[in-house]
Amino acid sequence: MRQLILLLLITLGSSAAVYAQAAQRMDFEAYDPPSSLVVPEHPMQRAKFPFLDVHSHHWRMDEMNLDQLIAEMDAMNMQWIVNLSGGGGLRLKGIMDNIKKYGYEDRIIVFTNINFGSIGDPDWVSSTLQQLEYDVKNGARGLKIFKNLGLSVNDQSGSRVAVDDPRLDPIWAKCGELGIPVLIHTADPKQFWEPFDATNERWLELKTHPRRQRSDTDPAPWAQLIEEQLNMFKKHPNTTFISAHMSWHANDLDKLGQLMDARPNMYVEIGAVIAELGRQPRQANRFFAKYGHRVLFGKDAYNPEEYHTYFRVLESDDEYFPYYKRYHAFWRMYGLALPDAILKQLYYENAMRIIPGIRSKATNN
Repeated sequence: MRQLILLLLITLGSSAAVYAQAAQRMDFEAYDPPSSLVVPEHPMQRAKFPFLDVHSHHWRMDEMNLDQLIAEMDAMNMQWIVNLSGGGGLRLKGIMDNIKKYGYEDRIIVFTNINFGSIGDPDWVSSTLQQLEYDVKNGARGLKIFKNLGLSVNDQSGSRVAVDDPRLDPIWAKCGELGIPVLIHTADPKQFWEPFDATNERWLELKTHPRRQRSDTDPAPWAQLIEEQLNMFKKHPNTTFISAHMSWHANDLDKLGQLMDARPNMYVEIGAVIAELGRQPRQANRFFAKYGHRVLFGKDAYNPEEYHTYFRVLESDDEYFPYYKRYHAFWRMYGLALPDAILKQLYYENAMRIIPGIRSKATNN
C-alpha cells in the first residue's frame, strides 16, 4: 500500500510539473485571465435614449422578416437602423418594397451602392448618375462606398482607382445636389500595414486573421489611402461625408480633430472603434465635448448582444471591463459617462440633421 501511495504522489507531482511547464510556455492567444478587480459594474442592454445605427449591413432585406428585426431594435431602444447594403437599382427597389409592405419606412433607412466594375466606359458616369437619381426616387437616403475603392477597384487598364480619382467627382457632386450623405470606408487600421512582429499592437488580430495584413505595395501605403479620402472631402465642400470607423484615427483624437477642422463637411461614426474610445475616457470626453455634433453612432456588424458594450462604454462610468472580441482588442475599457446632451447628439440628433427624411418622437426625449 505504501508503494502504491508513493507511486501516486510521484505521478501527481509529475503531472503538476508538466502542467506548470505548459503554463510557462502558454501562447499569448490563450492567456486571457479574468480580472480580480472588484469595482461596481453596470451592464447595459438598452440605450438611455432612442438611437440610430448608421452603419449596419443586411444583405437580404428584400426577403427578411422585418417584424423580427424591429422587435430586436425595440429591445435595445434602437429607433432607426441604416442598411448600407442597398445594392442599388432593382435590388434596392425590392428592399424598399419589403419595408413598405411591413410599414417600417420610419424605422429602416437604406443607402444605395454603386458598381465600379465598368469604370472607364464612356457612359459609366452618366449611367451611374442616372442610377443614383433612380435610387433616391425609390427611397435611398444616402450612398455607401465600400473599402474596395482604393484597395481593389481597378480600371480597364488594370490601374488602381484612387479614392480621389477625378473620374468620380461627378458622383460626389451629384450626392450633394440630391442632398444625401456619402458614408465611405477607406483603408483599415494602420497596424495592418505595419510589420507583423512583437511591436504590432494588432499582432493577435493579424495572427488569427492573416488575410488582413497589408503592405505599402498591397496596394498602397496607409497614409496615401487616407490622404486620398481626405482630398475627396476637401474637393467637394457641398457634399456631406461620413467617414466610417472615425477615419481610423480613433487612437489619435487630436489628429482627427485637426482633420475635421479643415473639412467642415466631414462627419465620423464610431463603428468597430469603441474599444479605442473605451481605453482613453478622458481624452475621448474632451473630443466629444468639441466634436460631438459631428459624430454618429455606428456598429458595423449587426449583433444585438454586442451593442451592450457600446452602451456601457458611452453611458456608464464603469472601470476595466473587456471588449467582446479579444483578438480585436485585448485591453480593458472604461466608461465615458457622456453627458446627456452629447449622448443625444451621438444617438440621433446628428443623424437627423444630415440624413434626409428621418421622423420620430425621439426629439421629445
